[in-house]
Amino acid sequence: MADQELVHVDHRGPAAVVTLDSPHNRNALSAALLEQLHSALRQTMGQPAVRVLVLTGAGPVFCSGADLKEERTGVRPVVNLPEVLTLIMEGPKPVVARVNGAARAGGLGLVAACDLAVGLAGATFGFSEVRIGVAPAIIAVPVLRRMDRRAARELFLTGEQFDGVRAREAGLLDRAVADDELDETVDALVGQLSRGAPEALDITKQLLRDIPGADLQEDLRRMAEVSAERFLSAEAREGIAALLDKRLPAWVSPAGAPTGGGAA
Repeated sequence: MADQELVHVDHRGPAAVVTLDSPHNRNALSAALLEQLHSALRQTMGQPAVRVLVLTGAGPVFCSGADLKEERTGVRPVVNLPEVLTLIMEGPKPVVARVNGAARAGGLGLVAACDLAVGLAGATFGFSEVRIGVAPAIIAVPVLRRMDRRAARELFLTGEQFDGVRAREAGLLDRAVADDELDETVDALVGQLSRGAPEALDITKQLLRDIPGADLQEDLRRMAEVSAERFLSAEAREGIAALLDKRLPAWVSPAGAPTGGGAA
């Protein structure tokens, strides 16, 4: 499988659609897939023309979690899951999860790491780790930053299956939609996100991670510095000028916001 393409990238307007495509194991997080996913994310994060990343799965499944067959044989990946989650969470560009189907365990870690998550209301989800004798340890890092803690407690401990509606109520998804609304909803989010200034989006991702901190006054001091720096930035000068001149800022395509969803 090392030479097989398990992750592919399609460029659609301002978006790079990164698709997990490993049907033989339901898009599981094998060593090869993790390495290819990390490479695809790193490359697209570094491309100026890419404003937003969309992460999705091919077929009826988003991601089934760890590749258990590899776990039994002791295969150790070159790139591990924490590296992938870190790149999604700390990368400079917004990442939208397009949850096209079932997601389990590590797949839910990917969803939680994304900045925004849209999924099918009828898709099934589950933190199945405890039912096979392990724990949702690594994925707890992004998941507990996103989900309602009371809901996470129940779903972590029981391992029960739940649908997209409950995933949205618990905070795992931002939107739970019908099958025929998935691409339209993702496209709309891509369009909105691509109107933001690139540096401003990166900084906003950082403050969403860091605030609130341990000390209120320290938070206010730091954010006052960030605010002052941004108002003096070239992006702010361009954005304010565009607003006053009633034109689009330089980072927005004159054609508007092209679509970014519709992955295979």
